[in-house]
Amino acid sequence: MTGTGAVPGARSWLFAPGDSERKMSKAANGTADIVLLDLEDAVAPDEKPRARKMVAAFLASRPPADRGRLWVRINPLDGPHALADLAAVIPARPGGIMLPKSRGRQDVDVLGHYLSALEVAAGIERGTTQVIVLVTETAEGMFTTGSYQGAPRMVAMSWGAEDLADAVGAGENRGPDGSYGFTYELARSLCLLGAAAAGVAAVETIHGDFRDLEGLRRRAEKVRRDGYRGMLAIHPDQVEVINAAFTPTEEELAAAQKIVDLFAAHPGAGAIGHKGVMLDRPHLARAQALLASGRRP
Repeated sequence: MTGTGAVPGARSWLFAPGDSERKMSKAANGTADIVLLDLEDAVAPDEKPRARKMVAAFLASRPPADRGRLWVRINPLDGPHALADLAAVIPARPGGIMLPKSRGRQDVDVLGHYLSALEVAAGIERGTTQVIVLVTETAEGMFTTGSYQGAPRMVAMSWGAEDLADAVGAGENRGPDGSYGFTYELARSLCLLGAAAAGVAAVETIHGDFRDLEGLRRRAEKVRRDGYRGMLAIHPDQVEVINAAFTPTEEELAAAQKIVDLFAAHPGAGAIGHKGVMLDRPHLARAQALLASGRRP
């Protein structure tokens, strides 16, 4: 199962610690398109068994219609916790799984096998559980971002800067002006290109300063122009900013519709002059994609 249609219009992906019922409830009752119940970085190692039970119970307590937007970030596949995470939460039917620290396509294949076995055991239709992959959190993963085409269940890719900095032994991942260094801008670009190659949505990484909503807005608007389709959030206050930034404006939709209408009126044309600019088929494709992204599920 691939393609962005599996999470249509998902703009905001909000993390909530899996060891806090209050924070999970606040996130689930908010306006985030996807809620990521976190069993990885937000939970201390000794607390992971308790957090698994809490996340499973929380999922089971939610209306079935709501669970499609409730996803779980498990621990990395090469560690001791991932399979226990999956065994605990899959019977409660989360909408999807976030795979952190992926080393490449082979990790998604292994995850797919685990999910299939657990779905069948739980009486869940095989292939139901979708996957978003964090593809740049390891040094190895940076070299495999283009390997995910056709990966089972994957509907989105995102990237991370903090774990990548740890992986390469960096003291900082930002320059004096606050912008990411070259390696991390490369990670962002590789994620975008990898997602395009795989035909799935690219999701921007977190904006760590949750009080800086203006900086978040500027960054979200920029990465949307670059091709990103959504963004991770670490605080509920960030959700509305992200949702607004990744929702096309009425002016953008009107301009896109005009381009579509022009080509519809001249079906044999390869290029059309409009307002002093030559529009060709890539302009049409971008206009159609913008119109599709503006249709909320």
